[in-house]
Amino acid sequence: MVTLFRSPLSSGARIVKRTSDLLIATLALTLLSPLWLLIALLIKLDSRGPVFYKQERVGMDGRIFLFYKFRSMQVGSDDTPHREYQRAYINGRPDSNLGDDDRPVFKLRTDDRITRVGRLVRKTSLDELPQLFNVVRGDMSIVGPRPPIPYEVENYQLWHRKRLDMKPGITGLWQVSGRNRLPFDEMVRMDLYYIENWSLLLDIKIVLQTLPVMWRGEDAY
Repeated sequence: MVTLFRSPLSSGARIVKRTSDLLIATLALTLLSPLWLLIALLIKLDSRGPVFYKQERVGMDGRIFLFYKFRSMQVGSDDTPHREYQRAYINGRPDSNLGDDDRPVFKLRTDDRITRVGRLVRKTSLDELPQLFNVVRGDMSIVGPRPPIPYEVENYQLWHRKRLDMKPGITGLWQVSGRNRLPFDEMVRMDLYYIENWSLLLDIKIVLQTLPVMWRGEDAY
C-alpha cells in the first residue's frame, strides 16, 4: 500500500531546510537584482505582454499554489500541445513527440509559441528565477521535486503521487542527472530517492551541480 501525503522530514529537519531556503533565496534575490532588471527589459522589448507568467501548480500534499516564471511564450498561447505531450510522456510514450521528427524527445524542442528572449532564458533556466518569491512565501524549496501542473497530476499513477510528499523545488536531483533526457518514471524514482534520503549536504551538492548545468544550458527546453 502506498501512503500519500506524509511528511518525510522530522520537525528539526524541516526547520533546517526552511532556514537554508530563506538564506539562499534572500541572498540570490539581492545579488541577482540587476540581472532581473535586464531580463525584464528584454522581455518587454521582445514581445507584448507582462514580464511574469503566473500559473497554478501542485505543491506539497496536493495543495495548489500560484507559481511564477519570467514569461517566455507569446501571450495567449494554447496549452493543448503541452497537455497532449505530457499525457504521452507520463504514460511512457516519449516517442509521441511534438518536437523534431528525427528522434524522440522528452520536451517540446521546437515550439513557435516561445519568444526569442524566451528561448535564451529557458536554455539557461533563468526563467525560473521568479520562483525565489515562491520559496520566500513557503510554497517551494530551493531543492525538491519540480511542481507539476494540475492536468499532469491527473495522469499520475498512484506511486507517482509520492513525489508530492515534499515541497517542490526550483532545482532537483534529476535536473542535475540528465535533466530532460530522462523518462518520466526514472525522474519520479530520483525524486523519491531524494525525498527518502534528504540531507542538507545533499541539497548543497545539488545546488552546486545546478550552477554549471545552467551555465552550459544542457538539455534545457
